[in-house]
Amino acid sequence: MAAGFFGPIKPIAVARQEAGHSLRATLSWPHLVALGVGAIVGTGIYTLTGVGAERAGPAVILAFAIAGAVCACAALAYAELATMIPTSGSAYTYTYSVLGETLAWIVGWSLILEYSLACSTVAVGWSGYLVGWIQSAGIHLPPALLSGPHAGGIVNLPAVLVALGVAGMLMAGTRESATLNIILVVIKLVALSIFVAFAAPAFDANNLQPFMPYGFASHVDASGATKGVMAAAAIVFFAFYGFDAVATSAEETKNPKRDLTIGIIGSMAICTLIYMLVAISAVGAMHYTTLGNSPEPLALVLRTLGHPVASHLVALAALIALPSVILVMMYGQSRVFFVMSRDGLLPRSLSRVSERTGTPVFVTGVTGVFVAGVAGFFRLDEIAELANAGTLIAFIAVGVCLMVLRKRAPDLPRVFRCPAPYLVGTLAVLGCLYLLFSLPSMTLVRFLGWNILGVLVYFAYGRARSLARRDQAVVGI
Repeated sequence: MAAGFFGPIKPIAVARQEAGHSLRATLSWPHLVALGVGAIVGTGIYTLTGVGAERAGPAVILAFAIAGAVCACAALAYAELATMIPTSGSAYTYTYSVLGETLAWIVGWSLILEYSLACSTVAVGWSGYLVGWIQSAGIHLPPALLSGPHAGGIVNLPAVLVALGVAGMLMAGTRESATLNIILVVIKLVALSIFVAFAAPAFDANNLQPFMPYGFASHVDASGATKGVMAAAAIVFFAFYGFDAVATSAEETKNPKRDLTIGIIGSMAICTLIYMLVAISAVGAMHYTTLGNSPEPLALVLRTLGHPVASHLVALAALIALPSVILVMMYGQSRVFFVMSRDGLLPRSLSRVSERTGTPVFVTGVTGVFVAGVAGFFRLDEIAELANAGTLIAFIAVGVCLMVLRKRAPDLPRVFRCPAPYLVGTLAVLGCLYLLFSLPSMTLVRFLGWNILGVLVYFAYGRARSLARRDQAVVGI
């Protein structure tokens, strides 16, 4: 086991040997593309379009383009590393194999935050569509059970129930969940196509004026709200990630060298095209001040345009299909837990695999309970911002790993070679740093607190039980 400045480094050969010995390989490239699209197309476009419009006005279109460009660079880096190190764990595993254990822990701890809060964000967004759909049918449920304390309620019960339901599905088995996910992805794409078909003809150039009412840079206005194109990009960034969850499926992929590349790059390309079409259609059909105040902006646009049936169908599709995002993100989160546990940094019980389903049932259940708790009591925008902070740290690490590994081991076989790796890696790192510091200051404070807690857990528990450090001691390094 090699040693680095940031602790022991798990050699790539060791990481490859671990793959396939614990999790069952059941996924092919259509499953992976669907996993990526299932994770990427979700709350970001169905719900955060309105939040982005509230922060940037019509320039939310530009915010989507900026976030997509940064994610595209990160996706290229992920594709190269995922095919070189086809092991569960995503950015955590890559960092462990390139930079060292201490940084890998920080990245893994950030991934836990990313995936957990991403699931919670989608659960809250799903709840918003459910409430709107039910109320449009003339049914009114007790308000205290439809929102958390921040909105005057007790608990967002629909968000809690959908999170627990998805956890139960994942515990049933990976292939079964992935196959169902393909069906849900098709439903989502059909619904977004319906939205564009009805909203695009109502495009009014006057709705794009002024295009950038709050300026480009992220800033806090007189009311204390964070505004600007970059402020919007920092939150709609949530709408693009999900391809990293594909990387966590490496051990369960039948042909990782081919299928991971197709899954990561393919899902990003499909989703970028979809997002630009939907964003332009939404802000072109409705003034951003109205769009920004809705928890279900796409359904609102269609209702306002006089298409109640289409609005109802889009909202229903969101209700049926948004859980696929929770499914993919919860899947990714449980696999990060699994690998960190297998490395000894978290309790070994978290890496127990069911003999019947070949999945880590216990850790999936723990993840579901945590996600449900956050979804039940916190606001959508605050959850999404904190999830983004964790993701940005992971993307920065992957960009650095790409460049370091190209320098350290230029002749290592690469199934997929990222074009212009130093340029792409640098753009990914700088773009993610800019987005990170465009988040509200309170979000950054909370994220810092999360990582301080993580470092304490590492030194109190993980470091002493690290299998890599144990192996170092055995060989006398």
